[in-house]
Amino acid sequence: MKTIIAKINNPLSELISDDIYELLNSHGLIDEKSVRDYQIRKKFKSLRSSKISAGDAIDAIREEYPYLQFDTIRKIVYQISK
Repeated sequence: MKTIIAKINNPLSELISDDIYELLNSHGLIDEKSVRDYQIRKKFKSLRSSKISAGDAIDAIREEYPYLQFDTIRKIVYQISK
């Protein structure tokens, strides 16, 4: 008998293991908006480190998140961590 293991998409894999992510997610303890904002900041930082202008980096991110306005992404990437 073959066991089929579903591969979960852990957007926080560099921070927590897939098992921990799945456990937290199954209990509704993952804030999807915060995870999205974390991914946007990470992508922005990566684009900026490859010498892409801030405006072009935000435009590139908008292609992945077309429902977000330019200013919304700008606020996400420049927000000060609490």
